[in-house]
Order: sequence, then C-alpha cells, then structure tokens
Amino acid sequence: MLTNVALGMSGSIGVPRLREVQSPEIAGSSEALRAVLDSVKRVAPTDVTVLITGETGTGKELIARAIHEASARSAHRFVSVNCAALAQSLIGSELFGHERGAFTGALQRHLGRFEMADGGTLFLDEVGELPLETQIALLRVLQEREFERVGGSSPIPANVRVLAATNRDLEIAIAAGAFRSDLYYRLNVFPIAIPPLRERQADILPLAKLFVERHARREGKAISIIPQRTAAALEAYGWPGNVRELQNVIERSMILCDSEVLSIDDSSLRWKSRETTAGDPTLAEIQREAIVRALNRSNWKVGGAKGAAAALGVPRTTLQAQMRKLGVAHPRSRLRAA
Repeated sequence: MLTNVALGMSGSIGVPRLREVQSPEIAGSSEALRAVLDSVKRVAPTDVTVLITGETGTGKELIARAIHEASARSAHRFVSVNCAALAQSLIGSELFGHERGAFTGALQRHLGRFEMADGGTLFLDEVGELPLETQIALLRVLQEREFERVGGSSPIPANVRVLAATNRDLEIAIAAGAFRSDLYYRLNVFPIAIPPLRERQADILPLAKLFVERHARREGKAISIIPQRTAAALEAYGWPGNVRELQNVIERSMILCDSEVLSIDDSSLRWKSRETTAGDPTLAEIQREAIVRALNRSNWKVGGAKGAAAALGVPRTTLQAQMRKLGVAHPRSRLRAA
C-alpha cells in the first residue's frame, strides 16, 4: 500500500571528531555519503591539503565547509573563491593581493584571499580553471608557505589551509598541458570524491525534506506531507544537475503549492529529457552506468553490507529488479550465453 511521507525536522549528519557539523544541507543515509563524511572526519583534524572532486551541483563547497568547521581552524575565517568566475588578468591580485601602483588602477594596497583567510581555510573552487601562470604561484605557496603581493617584493607567510575542488578530470587536463602535474600532486594529498546524486538514491528523500522545510519556513507555508507518488518520482529521476537541481525543483514546486501536500509537476522531472540531443545519455543509460559502476566496485556482489545495493542505498530486491529491467548481467554470464 502506498503511504504518504510525513515531514519531520531532519537533523544534519555531523562530523563527530572535534565538533558537530551544523549544515542543514548535508543529509542522507547512503553508504556513499557515509564514506564521504568518514573521510571528512578523518582529515579535518589534520592540516593537509584536500582535493574535492565531483560533478557540478554535488555540494563540494558544503564538504569543504564541513572540513573547516571540524578543524582547529574553525574559529578563523573560511574564505571561498570561485576560480572560474575571476578574470584571468585579476586572478593573481585576487588571490595574493597587490601593492599600490602595481598596475593601472591600483590606487591602494589590496589584500588578497590568502591574507583574508589568515589562520583559517581558503577554498579554491573550480581550481582546474586557473591559468598556468597562477598555478605556478599557487604551487609556491603550497611548497614554501609564503607568497608576495602583485607588485611587492617582501614574502608574506601563508598560515592558511588550502582546500580545492573541481568538476574536471585533472589527469586529462595534465595530459593536455592545461594543468601542472606538480600542482596536482600538491593538491591531491587527500582526495575526496563526491558521488553524483543518481548513485545516492537513499539521500534524495532526506534532502527533499530538508529543502521543503527550509522553503516552507521562508515562505510561511504549512507543507507537511510528501505523497508517496511524488517521493517515488523524485527517487526514480536521474538528477543530472545533482543536489542543486533537486533544490531548484523543490523551490519551484513550493511556489506553486497551496496545500499541506507537496505537489510536483511531472514536467519538472522531464524537461532535461526533452532538451537532450541525440548524443546525450538517456535516463536509463545513466541509471545503467551507475549500477554497473557500483557492481564493479563491489566485485559484482549485489547484497550485503559491501554489496552494490548498499552502495546505491537501495534494497537488494530493488537493485535486482532494476538490473533485469536494464539488462545488466555479469560479463561472465554474457560470455556463457554467447
């Protein structure tokens, strides 16, 4: 029997080592998310550089903030900079600051992000977009723990922990000559890979609840129920835009909802399919790829604590049904059939 899902105040999943992480957007119970948070718990008390990878919209900055809040630097600033959003001619000045007269328009000394984050954490989002010249300067900071302002000549100590994130495959960028291998190894001391939302089905509904609660408080609406049909549709969708897309769908639905029951127009979950080109993967292809990837990681073990079903956050019987539907079979069984 289909039942409705009542909304309660969902707590965030914390990082227990130094202090609880207070982030209302880190929610879920999938094994994939627990593995990410375990990595956060282990690396937060250290001062090593962390490289966070994942598709756009997976919440890389949230993980960076969780590391900062659980570290000994949490009393100091967390400074975030999107490297892709800065003009290439100004990146050096934005990161390292500049002296008065360093270039046309530099009318006074300007403190860069490294100085702003002194004693704290600097988060370099989309680090793969940095130009090669800036990569060299960043490498020096990581190696020597000091930098110079643009137009300056005196080294400035860098008491900053650097966390970096990218949605690019940096090894491919290295092969193409667009990213320095020595910088990559300096950044990739402790890698954390955030799986896409399509591989974390068990996290979709908890995240949806959190977004509903947040927008209900903001808009003064008394929405307390997610119908089972809506919950099933949310869990079945592939979420190519990941958590950010889920948040946008919930927010758009909240604006249109006039009752205590959340209603989502099915077109909100189909527009991606209508706009894809012939070469884009279908939802079934995305789901099949995610299942095969999980099976490969588990050595094709479906059930159990270390099986593919647990990694995907779904019951074993559900995964087996999806495998039959999508034609997923062990390679050896296909060879025997041939």
